[in-house]
Amino acid sequence: MINKNILIIYPEVSVTKVAVYRNTEPIFLKTIRHSEESIQSFKHFLDQIDFRLNCILDELESNNINLENVELVMGRSGLVKPVEQGVYEITPTMVKDLKTGVMGTHATNLGGLLAYDIAQKLGKKAYMANPVVVDELSDIARITGHPMFKRKSIFHALNHKFFSTQYAKSVHKKYEDLNLIVCHIGTGGISIGAHEKGRVVDVNQAYDGGGPFSITRAGTLPMGQLVDLCFSGNVTREEVMEMLTSKGGYYAYLGTSSISKINERIAEGDEKALAISQALSYQVSKEIASHYATLKGEVDCIILTGIIFDSEQFLKNVKSRVSGLAPIALYPSANDFAALASFGIMVLKNEIEVKDY
Repeated sequence: MINKNILIIYPEVSVTKVAVYRNTEPIFLKTIRHSEESIQSFKHFLDQIDFRLNCILDELESNNINLENVELVMGRSGLVKPVEQGVYEITPTMVKDLKTGVMGTHATNLGGLLAYDIAQKLGKKAYMANPVVVDELSDIARITGHPMFKRKSIFHALNHKFFSTQYAKSVHKKYEDLNLIVCHIGTGGISIGAHEKGRVVDVNQAYDGGGPFSITRAGTLPMGQLVDLCFSGNVTREEVMEMLTSKGGYYAYLGTSSISKINERIAEGDEKALAISQALSYQVSKEIASHYATLKGEVDCIILTGIIFDSEQFLKNVKSRVSGLAPIALYPSANDFAALASFGIMVLKNEIEVKDY
């Protein structure tokens, strides 16, 4: 057994999640919440690094977490260049790409940057696993409607791969032997992918691309209307990108990105909240069903993940539309900590190759 600790850094837009694992067991879990005012006081996400770093170190110290016992640091993956699935050491080259936003700028990028800074302080190494830019798309899936544009692979790769592997184990099979449709609904975006024998051959671009709208993202919009808005002179490029990536979806329609608050409003008879929830389940179901065609009707299971599926009505709405396609497996959580910890353990045991970025 491995007796050394694994420190996990997992930033989101308004919170920084921190965990310490020993073997497969968490010995410390904390969600550090940042006020909207504190986050908005920073002009660029890079400006938050020292602020979040101090919050993490203060929290660890106040809870008597001895950093000398940390053997390695795992960071939430960021928008680096497209890579194969696997574990990567966070290197100065990767840090540079996270800072410049080679594939986009998002709070996700802070995961690698914070993990690297802490590891440097400890004289240890930092890693990320199955970054959001894992690219296994088939050639045909990359084609859009014009040669100037090509589809990119940006999705919840860590979550997709983790639960696919968990499901495969539960049915005593290998992930690489199954055809799966995986739908993950996170606290921000949604990704729905076709997994063909261990490779995600098609998936919606979950950051600023398309697919269903989500908690804070707009998803696929009417193109002509979007073009008109962009050239209206009424909005800046930054405002449009914000609308697409952080102020769309539930947030745009209902003024909140809290799933629990939205469920409360539905329970209290809020018809608008109910209508938007039903629209989301409708769009999610359509995207899932589209991958029945991607996999030529050979689907072993549809995997649903994310806390939104704790909502009995939302789950029922999706099941009513797609349950006829394949069996459904439900994992109403994220479990990114457990996924990152499992990779950290494999690194410590030399059970997995650490790939070069």
